[in-house]
Amino acid sequence: MHIDHIGIATDDVAELADLYGTLFDAPVVHEEEFDGLGVAFLEFGDSYFELLEPLGEGTIARYLDRNGPGIHHVALETEDIEAALERVRDAGVECIDEEPRPGAWGHDVAFLHPKSTGGVLVEFVEH
Repeated sequence: MHIDHIGIATDDVAELADLYGTLFDAPVVHEEEFDGLGVAFLEFGDSYFELLEPLGEGTIARYLDRNGPGIHHVALETEDIEAALERVRDAGVECIDEEPRPGAWGHDVAFLHPKSTGGVLVEFVEH
């Protein structure tokens, strides 16, 4: 596995994408509206920043209300998400998603509960 992306919650995807583009020369390589979110991926070599802006109520809106803007999750790329989920369940890790679900860019994703992963929300992304 390697880091696929770091998810960042924000109130304004366009503004943050412009800032990061200027500061880090990180181009936006993908944008979409997905699951009640405005999403933009900025390329950093072989990894991405995934900027997440709520378009209404939902998980990211609640996160922003509680915590404000900032890092929301770390996503790890896997070639076999089912095997990755089996491995973490065998280790006693609580999964938010017991089965993979559709994610951005059409990838299958599954989240692990942060109380089982040292306080970090971890996402598996199958490519």
